[in-house]
Amino acid sequence: MGVTGAACTARSGPVVLGVAPVELDEPRSQETVSPDVPWVTIVWNDPVNLMSYVTYVFQTYFGYDRATAERLMLDVHEKGRAVVSTGTREEMERDTEAMHGFGLWATYSQDRSPA
Repeated sequence: MGVTGAACTARSGPVVLGVAPVELDEPRSQETVSPDVPWVTIVWNDPVNLMSYVTYVFQTYFGYDRATAERLMLDVHEKGRAVVSTGTREEMERDTEAMHGFGLWATYSQDRSPA
């Protein structure tokens, strides 16, 4: 007589077949994962793009109003860089690639600044 399903019938009653639990080793890594730390896109100053063009890009891509776009552009121009967006790593990768598409120098990284 073959076994069907998770139980079979014997003279003394049904016998339940089970699977023994398996113990798994927890992964050990030196890397600390901080899912609550946001990522940022940083636009860097360059000697090529006009300030009006950088303002236009910030308004067009990010949807910033003119005053916000100009403030960020001035940070890029005067301080050498500006954080233009914050979010998940995937979102910041997308924003960085978009800035490259507009010809701007941009990078992304985890925001480690003190809160």
